[in-house]
Parts: sequence; structure tokens; C-alpha cells
Amino acid sequence: MLLSKIDDASRVDHFHLEPDDECYYFLEYTSGRDYSFSKANSAIANLKKKPSNSHRADYRYKLDVIKRASNTFRGALNEDWLRGATLVPVPGSKAIGHVDYDNRIEQICQGIGPNLDVRNLVVQRESTEASHEAIAGARLSVEDLLDIYQIDENITHPSPKDIAVFDDVLTAGTHFRAMKTVLNRRFPGVRVTGMFIARRVFP
Repeated sequence: MLLSKIDDASRVDHFHLEPDDECYYFLEYTSGRDYSFSKANSAIANLKKKPSNSHRADYRYKLDVIKRASNTFRGALNEDWLRGATLVPVPGSKAIGHVDYDNRIEQICQGIGPNLDVRNLVVQRESTEASHEAIAGARLSVEDLLDIYQIDENITHPSPKDIAVFDDVLTAGTHFRAMKTVLNRRFPGVRVTGMFIARRVFP
């Protein structure tokens, strides 16, 4: 499967993205539809299963999606680029220590291949409500995220030369904008690219 790039036509669906942002995705997730609507909707619904429900039989579908996502990224990304890039997962909504702390994006990055530079350079200092569960108008803003994101200085060396921010769904681009802002402040001049399983589209 090939990656598609967000262009001028699709950028309007993700209003926090700017013209110089480089973002790539595989699938289109349709807003307002359930898991049965499409392959993308099914994959994202399974990815968002909570770790506190890992005892349930259907949790295995989440693990299957994580594995498939890793394999799909591996097949689509240039090996030489991967060896020189730093893969940075977007933190989940729950902080480390919470019962539903979810490192699914880190697992996807780790599964892309051995000996890759996968680092949780950006950590979220406190737990928040998940964006997909927040009521209309209550989702976190870029400014909200900037207040709770911080760089883990313990893992900043060696300095990254090329950063790829990974997440499951590109919606408004809020998390990517906050991630890129924090990373650019700490590592000025380093390219920051977005990699997503899917982008959100409307029916």
C-alpha cells in the first residue's frame, strides 16, 4: 500500500495544517460512521480499544491492527530514510501511570523494523479526555496541548536529524501542530513530517 500526501485540495479538511507541513496517510476514516462502514473505520475503532479492556476477547483485534500498521509502514517507507530518521509517537490522552495509558503508536513504530530510532521525545504531563470521546466544542486546542506537552530531555541525545511524528488519525491537525511546535522549539531547523494510518473525511 502506498502513502498519499496531504496536498492543497485535502489540506482544507485539516485546518491546523499549514502549506509547508508534510503529512502522509494510507486510508480515509469517515467521520460519523461506525466500525462497519469501511476498512479504515474498522482499523481505527479497534486501535482505540482501551488497555483496561485487554482481558476481553475482542482486544486481539487491536493487536492485529498494530501489527498490520507496522507492516504497512515498513512496506511504504524508504529503508535508507528510516535508518536516519527519529520516529516520535504522539502521546495518548492518558499520562503514564493511568490505567488506560496507551502506547499503541509506539508499538506501531517499534514494529516497523529492528534497530530504528524510536523515541517518546514528547510526553504528556497529565491525562485528558480522549479527543474521540470529547463532546462537540470540548476538544483540546493546540494551546491546551502545548501547556501539557514537554520534551523528555533524558532522551534528546543524539539530536535527531529528521523527525517523523506518528499518529493514528489526522483530524483537524491539532496534535500534529502541537507536536511540531514543541519539537521545532527544541530542535530548530530539523524537518518534522507527519505519518498517519488515516485521515478524517466527512460523508
